[in-house]
Amino acid sequence: MGHFRKTAFFVFALYGAAPSPFFVDEALKAGLKDIFYCGDDRRKNYLVETLGTGVAFFDYDNDGLLDIFGVTASKLEGFPAGQEPVNRLYRNKGDGTFADVSKAAGVAKSSWGQGVCAGDIDNDGFTDLYVTYWGTDVLYRNRGDGTFEDVTMPGIGSRWGTGCAFVDYDRDGRLDLMVANYVNFDMKNTPRPDGPKPCQWKSEKVMCGPQGLSGGLNRLWRNESAGGATRFTDVSKKAGIEAPGPRYSLSVSTLDYDRDGWPDIYVAVDSQASLLFRNKRDGTFEETGLESGAALSEDGREQAGMGTAVADYDGDGWPDLVKTNFTDDLPNLYRNNRDGSFAETTAVAGLGKYTQFLGWGIAFLDYDNDGWPDIFMVNGHVYPDVKLGEYRQRRILYRNGGAGKFTDVSNEAGPAVMAKTAARGLATGDYDNDGRADLLISNMNERVSLLRNTAAAGQSITLKLAGTGKSNRSAIGAVARVTVGKRVLTGEVRSGSTFMSQSDFRLQFGMGGAVGVDGVEVTWPDGTVEKLGALTGGRILTITQGKGVTASVAYRK
Repeated sequence: MGHFRKTAFFVFALYGAAPSPFFVDEALKAGLKDIFYCGDDRRKNYLVETLGTGVAFFDYDNDGLLDIFGVTASKLEGFPAGQEPVNRLYRNKGDGTFADVSKAAGVAKSSWGQGVCAGDIDNDGFTDLYVTYWGTDVLYRNRGDGTFEDVTMPGIGSRWGTGCAFVDYDRDGRLDLMVANYVNFDMKNTPRPDGPKPCQWKSEKVMCGPQGLSGGLNRLWRNESAGGATRFTDVSKKAGIEAPGPRYSLSVSTLDYDRDGWPDIYVAVDSQASLLFRNKRDGTFEETGLESGAALSEDGREQAGMGTAVADYDGDGWPDLVKTNFTDDLPNLYRNNRDGSFAETTAVAGLGKYTQFLGWGIAFLDYDNDGWPDIFMVNGHVYPDVKLGEYRQRRILYRNGGAGKFTDVSNEAGPAVMAKTAARGLATGDYDNDGRADLLISNMNERVSLLRNTAAAGQSITLKLAGTGKSNRSAIGAVARVTVGKRVLTGEVRSGSTFMSQSDFRLQFGMGGAVGVDGVEVTWPDGTVEKLGALTGGRILTITQGKGVTASVAYRK
């Protein structure tokens, strides 16, 4: 650890006494001009108008460049026929701009969209999409020719779907699907703020929910596709996912929190205890949220959980959790105790400064490439007509100091981070392939924000892990351990997470002042371990299971 901090200090000395992060919003310049709707910002009469929508960074055409998918909802009063907003797919042109290919690709659906997650469901080497809705979710299979086919099966998602994640929970090489469901919502039987029985928040009349409404049941779908036919079977009850009963579930994050080689599932729940499903390695799960310490606040309160993220923030090799919550509360930072339990370290880690923010998307990213995962979170209220809460709120960037402490560096990061929006979804990824992590943010009834990272930072290396043959080609669940000096940096390939959004599958590791890594160890989803020697940084390396490095591309200047 000491050796690594010396190399990191060299980088900081080179560029100044302290790191100088800066993010620039390139959305308009990049051609991302479409508005993504969700209700009316003048007044929210129903809960469905408040959640916003998700975004995705993923490479749908396998050209090595991250493309963008944005989910849109609607307005209750509707739109004129032919003018309904649709989901958008933007192809990365490689010059800093994107082309709208939504209609040509077959994904320009108009409905009340919510979230998105990605994964290769048929192991053909092309990434597929699952989009959740207030209504019926949609499963899109990537044909590999630039277009998608709707392969949604009857019953696969006729609820209010929110967060989702593909995960090979039974390690059979086929990606299964976990879907969070929020509320069994019916406008006809839900009071309005201007009705005879309105709900109240701080003595103000507001829309109702989720408390007082019936919660949804989370679903686990087992992938049983074969012979070119897409087939998912609902195993929620059999697998134990249904056991906790109805919940107001939002984000889904997968992680192997007990490091037994089998993927577990964490679900952020609004106004109730959050859920942690431990994989029992026999096709079933045990819900361990309360006993593990990751279900409630440090003082034992149920919270309004929104977004979640996973990373080894303290460098001990074990995955930790972070979660956003409602206003008048703090986020949760749960440190993995390495014994099946978590300890909340929110205040001691420096995340206890603000209670006025209502958090949504949250992500770990090493923006300055010093080898320590930083935290970025987006915020925005749900009551635009209540003066007690500020509807449009700024984002927060916390720098990880490497000793379990975080510092708010939002102001240093520039106006793009300090900008106030009613933000919701969040994805991370290096869309310009320059070795620095960028950010994609969905905003209520605005265009997305595309924050390009221009920080003068340390060196990095990016690993694209790939399965082979017909076994988990997305490598979701694979864990890479990278040795830099005396430190071992850990990253895991995952679907979903943040808030109803999808980040880049590629794993980026900051190396501080080092020019390469001393070694790489990959634990593949089937449990096999592959070790590689020293690798030079400043590149995107594809590591294919059983074949080592199969492609190497230098970062763009």
